[in-house]
Amino acid sequence: MQLDWLLAPPFPPGVPRQRLLYQRLREAILSGQLKAGARLPSSRSLAAGLGIARNSVLFAYEQLSAEGCLQADRHGTRVAQLTLPDASARRSHGESVALPGLSVRAAASRQPEHGPDSDILPFAPGALDLGAFPFRSWRASLDRAWREAGARQLGHTPYGGEPVLRAALAEQLSTVRGFAVTPGQVIITSGTQSGLDLCARLLADSGDTAWVENPGYLAARGALGLAGLRLHAVAVDEDGLAPAAADWHAHPPRLIMVTPSHQYPSGHVMSLARRLALLEGARAAGAWIIEDDYDSEFQRGGPALPALHGLQPGAAVVYAGTFSKTLYPGLRIGYLVLPPALSDAFAHAAGQAVRAGQGIEQVALADFIRRGQYTSHLRRMRKHYELRQRALRAALLRQPGPELGIDGGAAGLHLVLRLPPALRDTEVTRRAARLGLGVRALSHYAHAPLCCNGLVLGYGNVDETQMDELVRRLRLAMAEPT
Repeated sequence: MQLDWLLAPPFPPGVPRQRLLYQRLREAILSGQLKAGARLPSSRSLAAGLGIARNSVLFAYEQLSAEGCLQADRHGTRVAQLTLPDASARRSHGESVALPGLSVRAAASRQPEHGPDSDILPFAPGALDLGAFPFRSWRASLDRAWREAGARQLGHTPYGGEPVLRAALAEQLSTVRGFAVTPGQVIITSGTQSGLDLCARLLADSGDTAWVENPGYLAARGALGLAGLRLHAVAVDEDGLAPAAADWHAHPPRLIMVTPSHQYPSGHVMSLARRLALLEGARAAGAWIIEDDYDSEFQRGGPALPALHGLQPGAAVVYAGTFSKTLYPGLRIGYLVLPPALSDAFAHAAGQAVRAGQGIEQVALADFIRRGQYTSHLRRMRKHYELRQRALRAALLRQPGPELGIDGGAAGLHLVLRLPPALRDTEVTRRAARLGLGVRALSHYAHAPLCCNGLVLGYGNVDETQMDELVRRLRLAMAEPT
């Protein structure tokens, strides 16, 4: 029996070969590809044929025998006779099963599908070099947090988050971003998305208008839409969010969501004049500004412009940050910085809405920050990512093909390639995916009727030595099919 397809590409990242063998054997049995009574090779011969350890085959056989999918006797191992419920049989053969639909709000917030595992492919926007993570120093902070932990750290965290982390963040922000902030103004969240959800629910009512950047951050659009807010897309230019008089008059906002430090996905940085104008417009409209300080940690070419928060005393600005892009996504810790007059009431309301956990991780993060490890890590990664951006730009110039406009690069981990009208970004990304690249279409981030045509090209997870080969594939994806 030919079973070499059991370990043929593609290989899902992070799945051990023995687990992959088990999964594919199980799928083949349940789908009927391997018929009841079919005799499988011995564990020794299958291991030799697949080029893997015999223990890997034994694991798969034993697990499937325990589940009733295989039967083993003195004559060998064969596929068991299974009696599947009708619904299971239909699912195993790929037929759809009717389920209740999403709510109207959830359906409206659906984001473009980029395919499985696209977030970890080369050139995927927002992907990090997790191999450069400071494992030793982070583990030391975790060890200290566990040694000092009590019963309270194993339960829900206090309203607003662990006090030691709120204090460490207040000190860090006051030093790095230059605005005075007290620990009481800092609210710990489970990441940017969680913070946006809280702002949408606690600062606005269902039916209120929320402005989003166009093109803009899809997750923000989803969070605000799920909160029942009416979304109004405002165009972005080289100076950031560019509302016209008609936007203010016809669509007065309650919330304004912006990424001024590094607009996502265009890569533009909001000018100081535009920041001041936005603050004044929001004050006149009675609107809250949610400032996602996206990628400010990876600013290049001089000091970062002052944040909207603190630029004008008493401004209605909520500052949002996260450690997903500076440490690792799985940490799931972010924060909000609120105006002093709002912080206590917001913290209490947020605690009623969501009781956060991760007390140990919050204490460890406070230790990591206070010992200077976080600042050192950012300094190293800033240089690390700058070298990768330079390598990407050089490779784009070296590879033959049409000249492309390049936007962004003043901060962050991605560039935007502007494409000629004849070359549609959605088609290029489809071809690129077939070549193993995670590049995204700029038009996916746009809200009609804005016309965007380009590629969002992340370089955080691409080693410099791979850049020429990967850009060669990208150029191939941009070539007209023959």
